[in-house]
Amino acid sequence: MAYKEIDSILPPGNYYFSGNAAAAEGAIAAGCRYYAGYPITPSSEIMERISVRFPEVEGAFIQMEDEIASICSVIGASWAGAKAMTATSGPGFSLMQEAIGYAALTETPLVIMDVQRAGPGTGQATRVGSGDLMQAKWGSHGDYQPIALSPWSVQEMYDHSILAFNLAEQYRTPVFLMGDEAIGHLMERVDVKPRLKVWNRFKLPAAPPFGTDQDDGVPPMPAFGEGQRLLVTGSTHNEWGIRKTDDGKVHARLVDRINNKVFNNREKIIQTEGHYLDDAEVVVVAYGFTARSAIFAVDQIREEGHRAGLLRLKTIWPFADHLIEKIGAGVKCMLVPEMNRGQIKGEVMKYAECDVMPYNQTDGEIIHPDTIIRDLRRLF
Repeated sequence: MAYKEIDSILPPGNYYFSGNAAAAEGAIAAGCRYYAGYPITPSSEIMERISVRFPEVEGAFIQMEDEIASICSVIGASWAGAKAMTATSGPGFSLMQEAIGYAALTETPLVIMDVQRAGPGTGQATRVGSGDLMQAKWGSHGDYQPIALSPWSVQEMYDHSILAFNLAEQYRTPVFLMGDEAIGHLMERVDVKPRLKVWNRFKLPAAPPFGTDQDDGVPPMPAFGEGQRLLVTGSTHNEWGIRKTDDGKVHARLVDRINNKVFNNREKIIQTEGHYLDDAEVVVVAYGFTARSAIFAVDQIREEGHRAGLLRLKTIWPFADHLIEKIGAGVKCMLVPEMNRGQIKGEVMKYAECDVMPYNQTDGEIIHPDTIIRDLRRLF
C-alpha cells in the first residue's frame, strides 16, 4: 500500500484563510466526505465551512445533539467506508473520550480537530490555551498510542489536516489535530498545490479485519456492505471480531498490536523542525502558536550574540523522545514555554540530561516573544 497522487479539489494558488477554514479545506482535499459535529467555540468555523462546502463535493454533514453523538456517528461512518471527522474544543473533547477509546480498540480511522481554549471546565471559551495535550494522550482509559499533530500556521492547519487523514488511514487509528484558538482564528495566506498525496485504506477480501502478519501491524479494513460478515466490538476480540473477554492471551495480543503498530513506526510518524541547533547552548522546545513567538525570540537573542536554538514539535504524540535525548545531551539547558501548566515540560524532563526550565502561562493570552527573550537572557 502506498500514497496516491490526486488533483486538488481547490484550484491551485494562494488563498486567504483562517486556520479553521484551512483545516476544513485540508480535510476535504484529503477525501473527507462525512462530518458530524456540535458547535463549540473556538472550533465552530470548521463546522460552518464544512456545512457549506460538503454539498459541492457530495459529502454528508450532520449537526448532532452533542459531542458524544458526534464522535459515535463518525465512528459509524468510518466503518461504512467514509473518511470521517469531527471538530471540537476542550469540553467537547472531554465528552468524546470513551468513544475515542472504542475507536482505538476497534482500529477505526478518523480525525478529531481540537481547537484548544483556556480551561479547565468551560473556562475562557473565547481565549487561547494549550491544555488538552495530555488529554489527547491519556484521555481514554487503557493502553493505546495516539497520534497528535500540532500546527503553528494557517498553512499547516491545511497541510496537517491532510496529514492527519493520511496517518489515520495508514495506521487505522484516531488522529488528533491539536490546534489552538490563536491559530484557528488567525488569517494568513495558504498555498494550495495542484496535486497532493493521499493514503486510502487497505482492503483485502476474506482477510481478518483485526489481525495481520504484516510487519506494520495494520490489518486490512473492510466496510459494512462489502460482503463480509463484520463484528465490531469494543470488548476484547480476536482477529475476526469475535468477543473473547475471558481469554487473556487474546487480549494481550490485541493490545500489544494496537500499541506497536504506532510505537514501532514512531520514527516514520514523528515530525520536528530545528532552527540553529548545530551550535546552540540553550534550546527552546515549543509547539503550536507559541513556537511562532519562540522563533522570533531565538532570532532576537542570537543577534545579541547568544547561541540559542529552537526545536519545534510538529508531532506531539508519539513524542520525539530520541531527538530530545540527543539534543539534551549536548546543551546546557532547554526552555519549554507553554500555554498550560507544563504538560510537555514533563515529557522533555524524562529524556533530556540537561536542565529543563519551564515557562507556563494560563491567562488566556498568547506567550509574547518578549517573555521568551527575557527568560533566555537569564539562561546565558
